[in-house]
Amino acid sequence: MTAGEPILIWGAGAMGATLAAHFVRAGREVLLVDNNAAHVAALNANGLTLTGPILEGRFRVPACTPETLAGRYPLILLATKALHTRAACRMLAAHLTDDGVVVSVQNGLNEAVIAEELGAPRTFGCFVNFGADLMAPGEVMFGGWGATVLGEIDGGLTERARDIHALFSLFNPDALLTTNIHGYLWGKLVYGSLLFATALTDEGIAGVLENDRYRPLLVALAREVCLVARAHGVALEGFDGFEPAAFAPDAPLGGAYASLDRLAAHNRRSAKKHAGIWRDLSVHKRKTEVDEIIAPIAHIGREHGVPTPLTDALVRAVHAAEGGVPLGLELLESVRAAMPQGATA
Repeated sequence: MTAGEPILIWGAGAMGATLAAHFVRAGREVLLVDNNAAHVAALNANGLTLTGPILEGRFRVPACTPETLAGRYPLILLATKALHTRAACRMLAAHLTDDGVVVSVQNGLNEAVIAEELGAPRTFGCFVNFGADLMAPGEVMFGGWGATVLGEIDGGLTERARDIHALFSLFNPDALLTTNIHGYLWGKLVYGSLLFATALTDEGIAGVLENDRYRPLLVALAREVCLVARAHGVALEGFDGFEPAAFAPDAPLGGAYASLDRLAAHNRRSAKKHAGIWRDLSVHKRKTEVDEIIAPIAHIGREHGVPTPLTDALVRAVHAAEGGVPLGLELLESVRAAMPQGATA
């Protein structure tokens, strides 16, 4: 892939649109694809408006719906919700060149799904942790920086890996190229479990992370996911205040609390105060990605004989919220009730 080739971003929501604005600002040609016809119409009529404390402006980015997309592209960034990954892969397959690659700019373990649909050689791993929200058709708020990490799913340091890393460096100059992308993706699963827990209330991310009553629960939940990752053969990587070693089963509780402090401080620096999961439940009143991001942790745990009572309880609580149970501490209490005796000191 060369700098003159267009970048197709499939999914023009918060993550895809934020990347598009930065790439266009750097002089790259981008085309956005999205199912939201009103959003596509606003993008084409008025451009992409980016707001927030980091970068504000209006960017001309052409957009279309999947049905009107034409042509084939060597690089497609997949930025849909995890629950739409498989369907999106089946739609975009006809628009990916034979030697093209799809980069998962998503939450969860979507690389496995992409590889199933399109083949492992056409799949590339990506970890992003920035804060952004789609506020209205054509408008995205970019609220806070986080880590950006790129890597081949087989750990190789290839020429295309260096090219994709260079592209993402236009977005985040501190982007990393790694031989252990799975360590970062699983690390974000640990963090993601905490974010799903915070989304059960209206307290905000930092507020829950700092709440003394629920800190033992959060540590026990993180330790549970870390145990599954270890059993699955993953060497976890740290980022943005998350330190895997702090949540090891035999690690001192104080170190885990210190990591929660750093995560809370990282989130307080962002204009985005709630997780996207909370917006799904509270604002959009729609299904979350819990079955695609959190439930697989329990499934993989069962494969390795690792009990996951808190992960299971978290999935049940999110399902309850999706079904109309009001957000509040009662939902978080239902997860806390699943804590095994002696889970934390």
